[in-house]
Amino acid sequence: MINIPKIFKTSDHQEGRAVLPLLPLRDIVVFPHMVSPLFVGRTKSINALSEAMNDEEKYIFLATQTNPGEDHPKQKDINRIGTVAKVLQMLRLPDGTVKTVVEGKHRARITDFEASESFFKVHLELLEEPDLEEGEREAYLRNVVDAFKAYTQQNKNISKETVETISNLTDPVELLYTAAAQFSFKARDNQQLLETQSLTERLTYLIELINQETVILQTDQRIKNRIKKQMEQSQKNYYLNEQIRAIKKEMGEDESEDNELKELEERIENKELPEEAEEKVRHEFNKLKRMTPMSAEATVTRNYIDWILSLPWFEKSEISEDIDEAEKILDEDHYGLERPKERILEYLAVQALVKKIRGPILCLVGPPGVGKTSLAKSVSRATGREFVRLSLGGVRDEAEIRGHRRTYIGAMPGKIIQSLRKAGANNPVFCLDEVDKMSMDFRGDPSAALLEVLDPEQNYGFNDHYLDMDYDLSDILFITTANTLPDIPVPLQDRMEIIRLPGYTEYEKYNITELFLVPKQIRLNGLDVEKVKFSKNAVYTIIRNYTREAGVRNLEREIASICRKIARKVAKTGADKVIHVNSRSVEKYLGPVQYRRGQLEEKDLVGIVTGLAWTQFGGELLYVESAIMPGKGDFNVTGKLGDVMKESARAAISYVRSRSGQFNIDPKFYEKFDIHIHVPEGATPKDGPSAGIAMCTSIISTLTRLPVRRDLAMTGEITLRGRVLPVGGLKEKILAAHRAGIHNVIIPADNEKDLKEIPATIMRQIQIVPVQHMDEVIGRAIVVEEGSYLYRRDDGEAEIPDFPPRDPGKSSDNDRPAIADI
Repeated sequence: MINIPKIFKTSDHQEGRAVLPLLPLRDIVVFPHMVSPLFVGRTKSINALSEAMNDEEKYIFLATQTNPGEDHPKQKDINRIGTVAKVLQMLRLPDGTVKTVVEGKHRARITDFEASESFFKVHLELLEEPDLEEGEREAYLRNVVDAFKAYTQQNKNISKETVETISNLTDPVELLYTAAAQFSFKARDNQQLLETQSLTERLTYLIELINQETVILQTDQRIKNRIKKQMEQSQKNYYLNEQIRAIKKEMGEDESEDNELKELEERIENKELPEEAEEKVRHEFNKLKRMTPMSAEATVTRNYIDWILSLPWFEKSEISEDIDEAEKILDEDHYGLERPKERILEYLAVQALVKKIRGPILCLVGPPGVGKTSLAKSVSRATGREFVRLSLGGVRDEAEIRGHRRTYIGAMPGKIIQSLRKAGANNPVFCLDEVDKMSMDFRGDPSAALLEVLDPEQNYGFNDHYLDMDYDLSDILFITTANTLPDIPVPLQDRMEIIRLPGYTEYEKYNITELFLVPKQIRLNGLDVEKVKFSKNAVYTIIRNYTREAGVRNLEREIASICRKIARKVAKTGADKVIHVNSRSVEKYLGPVQYRRGQLEEKDLVGIVTGLAWTQFGGELLYVESAIMPGKGDFNVTGKLGDVMKESARAAISYVRSRSGQFNIDPKFYEKFDIHIHVPEGATPKDGPSAGIAMCTSIISTLTRLPVRRDLAMTGEITLRGRVLPVGGLKEKILAAHRAGIHNVIIPADNEKDLKEIPATIMRQIQIVPVQHMDEVIGRAIVVEEGSYLYRRDDGEAEIPDFPPRDPGKSSDNDRPAIADI
């Protein structure tokens, strides 16, 4: 035990009590038997040291603050138990701080404070250390020394002299504080070692702290050893890599190859792939690492991996399920087209209910310019999907669809996979344009390759030759477009839902022009929508006299032409007034009238019949003329007609010969006369089963010398027995008749069901006459006398049918409805 300081024997005339200056410590605890240097900067602390140095004994009391951050501690901020220490040295530094060295002597408790402006003085009570029994003392001494030695085995920074000194101590208190001074325990742990009254508890707590430090040091050493090994391995790898780089440099290879492989490996790790694709790409990457970077095979493998990683295997656009918003978008972008819009809205409704359905395959069939491709874009906007367009016109290589096998030089995936890469999503609206214009050669049939793409039962596992693995196309909304349905292979048609877009009526064209085309072209040509006005008559004049199409593409060109001329005028003169475009000024802008429609013959003529035909550009009038001349029964058909129309002409001749008696025709006419049937506009190819009854009517009119009604058009095919067969494209043909100002149309009776597709505004202006037999056609088309039409029953008796009368002198201009009436 240490000697009790003299000051505790004399102060206050009381044994074990004294009054000393206080030096608060921030985050350090000074133990008895511990010599410690301190740096003091606070004024009160410096004054306390000065006071201690002025005393003969040079004693001061050291107590730790409860809050180290407090710069001006008060009584409540000071721990009550601390250490009485002797100031061994005090040195003032140039910066105003004081360095002092103190030696801890004994524990003491603060009983009272003396308030002072310059420093604290405290009344102290000396804390005596209890003695231990001999056996207990030896046990604690041994355990403390053993724990300390175990620690020093891990910490080589503690000298052997320190270990020997601590091992030779026999005083438990001196051993306690001397050993504790060798550790960097936390301040609260050191304070507990100082405050605990029971010596055995203090020794037990010290042993626990030393064991904890030993465990921490062991763990820290293991971590350091592991890091050291890793660093050694890393240094070894670095050295080997440097050697490899040097070798590659000598061989002329690029050092950036290693960085590319690392980047590629990171992409593989970060990319979410299907199980099959992940196995494939890792296998190919392992092969790539073993290859010479400059080899051709390495380039092929690297490109293959890059393709797999760049595809949107699981990336999908969020699909909008708001049907009202989708309907609004579709109506904003397109006027009319009710059936395609209805089908898209049905799809969205089912998707909202089912959540997961296979993408439908829609095929929009119609003439150019009716809005097939733009409708696909609107579907993309309405559904929130990405939009991809692939034009198939002229594609004749199967590899364009399925991709090339990697054995070929320059191999690439097919257009389907390439387009998905551009889209960046696995569920876009995929528009396959001009699907009817694909061709084939020795490299395969691309339409056959499309069968798997467009089959909802197969395209969830589409196998591209380049990828050589299945890719799921079932979430894609495929929309195909075509001008003519017969040009699409039948197996391909079977996989698609056909939606026809036959063309627009004049009324629909007018609305499209007003709502879309005019504002668009005005803006594109730098004009102000408020300064350029197209009248209703001007729009109808452009539609009727400068375009002849089912769509609106040429109509838009003509409007753009007018806008350009207006823009030139505005740029030249700087005029800021409103420019009105009316029906009279249209010819000034566009030149002479291009098409004169609706000008019927001034009177009924013999042998001239107005037929109706369907083309990929919409419906057209088909004028059929026939003539007879003395000869030997030769039969000629001219006008660049196809085989089907030539066969129709021969069938008409046979029918006329079989019924010559009923029509008062010489039964030997085919021996005495040559018959010539001509369809004008011979440069235009014409074919199809729709002109049989027109040819037959023309022949009968020529042979009987009876005229044909000029304001009547007809369509239908004929059999040898005179039966009228149904035809296709009825809506386009009726629209063509309407555009030409014809208000009476004969159609096959079997085609009456198709009249539902024709707009009501058109049906109100056209009289439709369904017929089943050629006799009905002749009876309604042949003019017997002015205002009368021949109709012969099978018994040969003539009848005047219930057919709308016509004024023979009525001009064609008055036959057309006024623009305001449409």
